[in-house]
Amino acid sequence: MKQLMKLQLKTRKSIVLAVEELPTPDGWRNVKQLTDHQYQYRLRVGRYRVFFDLEKDEMRIYLIQEIKKRDERTY
Repeated sequence: MKQLMKLQLKTRKSIVLAVEELPTPDGWRNVKQLTDHQYQYRLRVGRYRVFFDLEKDEMRIYLIQEIKKRDERTY
């Protein structure tokens, strides 16, 4: 995935590790099921969000998005 390759090595490793942990029971602690959204699930990994769908025990990752820090100028 092109988005993943653009990230720093440390960040890339943490995202890959979090995605690999999803099949374990503890792997879903940072996953949120989305409603009224284009994708089914969101995985939180630090400042990044991994949006994915599950179809017949197959996971498809669609988007990795960086979330900028909010401050008093955000709103």
